[in-house]
Amino acid sequence: MQRSYFQSTIADFLATNESEILGELAKGHSHALEHLQRNAWVWQIQHLKSVLAQPTQIHGYVLFEYAIPRMGKRADVVLLIDGTVFVLEYKVGEESSPRHGLDQAMDYALDLKNFHEGSHGLPIVPILVATQAPRTPIELRWNADGVADPIRANQETLREAIKTAGESGRPGVDAGSWLASGYKPTPTIIEAAKALYKGHRVEEISRSDAGAINLSLTTRAIVEAIEHAKTHGTKTICFITGVPGSGKTLAGLNLATERMRVHDDEHAVFLSGNGPLVDILREALARDEVERGKEEQRPITKKRATSKARTFIQNIHHFRDESLRREDAPAEKVVVFDEAQRAWTMQEASKFMRNKRQIDDFAQSEPHFLLSVMDRHEDWCCVVCIVGGGQEINTGEAGLPEWFAALRDDYTHWRVLYSDRIEGHEYQRGSQLVELLEGLRAEPRSDLHLAVNVRSFRAEKVAAWVKAVIDGDAATAKTLVQDLLRYPIVLTRNLEQARAWLRAQARGSERYGLVASSDAIRLKPSGIFVKSKVNAVNWFLNTKEDVRSSFALEDVATEFDVQGLELDWVGVCWDANYRFTDRGWAHHKFSGAKWLRVNDELRQMYLANSYRVLLTRARQGLVIFVPEGSDEDPTRPRGFYDETYEFLRECGAVALDERL
Repeated sequence: MQRSYFQSTIADFLATNESEILGELAKGHSHALEHLQRNAWVWQIQHLKSVLAQPTQIHGYVLFEYAIPRMGKRADVVLLIDGTVFVLEYKVGEESSPRHGLDQAMDYALDLKNFHEGSHGLPIVPILVATQAPRTPIELRWNADGVADPIRANQETLREAIKTAGESGRPGVDAGSWLASGYKPTPTIIEAAKALYKGHRVEEISRSDAGAINLSLTTRAIVEAIEHAKTHGTKTICFITGVPGSGKTLAGLNLATERMRVHDDEHAVFLSGNGPLVDILREALARDEVERGKEEQRPITKKRATSKARTFIQNIHHFRDESLRREDAPAEKVVVFDEAQRAWTMQEASKFMRNKRQIDDFAQSEPHFLLSVMDRHEDWCCVVCIVGGGQEINTGEAGLPEWFAALRDDYTHWRVLYSDRIEGHEYQRGSQLVELLEGLRAEPRSDLHLAVNVRSFRAEKVAAWVKAVIDGDAATAKTLVQDLLRYPIVLTRNLEQARAWLRAQARGSERYGLVASSDAIRLKPSGIFVKSKVNAVNWFLNTKEDVRSSFALEDVATEFDVQGLELDWVGVCWDANYRFTDRGWAHHKFSGAKWLRVNDELRQMYLANSYRVLLTRARQGLVIFVPEGSDEDPTRPRGFYDETYEFLRECGAVALDERL
């Protein structure tokens, strides 16, 4: 990817003709240059020339339209001056300093600090240049990581802002080394979907360092399997596994977009039974395409944009229902099933078909039926199952063994490639690997497992810490938390303190929100109503000004709303349904007016997994709220909560000051 459209020393920039600079910018622009964009660039060029030249020339390096591929955007201008990185976001003609502009400038600065190796140790100053805004004092406030709060500037005060933030005694930035240094982003799944949908490649938007399993390596393995199936006229199924936050869904989205670009006739599709994830990704893609259409002067209606997104990301249940109505092979030759472990058992699928579709004789598990649909192809097809270990959270979810059972029963002619990490209990659920693979043409592959957490870019051992907590192993958890110095895990008995902590951590448009178990009924006295269903699209996508968004910290999302998604900062609200005792974790469900013990092992697993999901949603840090309880309320005695709180402290969570 071309990192910037124009770059040079400031001296050369000042000496270069305006038309020549404009020509370079237009050459890098992928769409026809519109009048508004041209005028904005002309204004920026002229303004920067005056700012950097008078009264004495400022020395350094200038870059126009610097790529931030994780966000699918470009910063207007980056300046390297006196050992400082300045990120300029221009709002030409703007008469105020809008909040979204300040957030945008901060987002670019944080992206450089977190993901651009050449910027890790440098001070970074975001500046919003609202050209016609009233003059305000230039205030410089540094954060602990060396990123300043955004500065409000106008056309007259930009030079003052640069001189205030820069230090002439600081060693200058080696522009060559800075430009050549690695960029290792970890996008949210929403950011990734938008970037891939726009045409970016996974190598541009994701980490590829030696410390993380390269997502492109897994994609390459699947592509080879697809080409093998096409060449030999065979049917292939691949099972990708990975720890929470390792980029499994990103790998699936990348595969689907890659095949769409390279082979239209394959009709590759990304399927998921996760309704909120499907709705959120579709809406995010549609909103983004509408917005880009406005910016690029090629308007598209929301209806058409939504229709396009629906062909790329489909709900697995709609795919199933369409296949019930027809007996021929589907158009899709390559199908990616996200969260395949959540496909239904025969009992659950039969019950749904009988009650919701008036089909009385449906006697197949969902994996069995979906394989039968793809097996209708006379020549070849490829099914990719993305499996999260320990992620089943709902009644009737079949898990990985049901897929292998279906293959053993009727599809032994299929080629099976599977991750060599499926031997753990979280994948096999009590089955033995030899039993799962009996009679199959199966091949283990190390490149089908994603072992490193890339969601929590500040700490790769979050998933291991969460596993130790769920396992009741405080000693291991406390050891692991020592490696999470840049990923705070804090604990409070005060919900308002949790809210204040979340607001204090987030900068720019970093998203935060409250989550809780869907069975956390007795959080109601604390003002948390888990039975008040959130609109996941509004909660995940809407802005700070919208009280329906996660930013408001009013509506709480459950494991069903957030599985497969993430936020930057998360507040986990802990109820007595999953409480720690001297015998380990106790599992309960609130029914009527009292707690009932959950004795069924499968339901115990669902409850434990719900907290596993909640605890692995944060990219940058976590606050856990455990209520005080009340001995006057028999459903919330303090003892139900105190032991859990103390156990989490033993696991290394740091207690916040009880005073706001």
